[in-house]
Amino acid sequence: MKKDIHPQYNDDAQVTCACGNTFAIGSTVEKIETELCSKCHPFYTGKQKIIDSARRVEKFQAREAKKDEATVSKTKKRERRAKLQKEKREAKEKADIVDTTK
Repeated sequence: MKKDIHPQYNDDAQVTCACGNTFAIGSTVEKIETELCSKCHPFYTGKQKIIDSARRVEKFQAREAKKDEATVSKTKKRERRAKLQKEKREAKEKADIVDTTK
């Protein structure tokens, strides 16, 4: 590596969040100020709220529920179709057995 072209790396750079939380990380900047951290971010604290004025989330959830319902109905259709085919095979086998006895 060439000398004197790389920035100085600080092992204990201080990060300060708007909520008051501070912690040390490695960085080329000595002091970092941020608005959100893992202590105050809604995703990590479990207080996440979804603001949905256009009902996009509800529409998405409805589509997903419809897909799940379609999958279940397809499975039921397959089961019903397999059951009918099995019954037809059994009926045909019985008919074959009856015909051979005559």
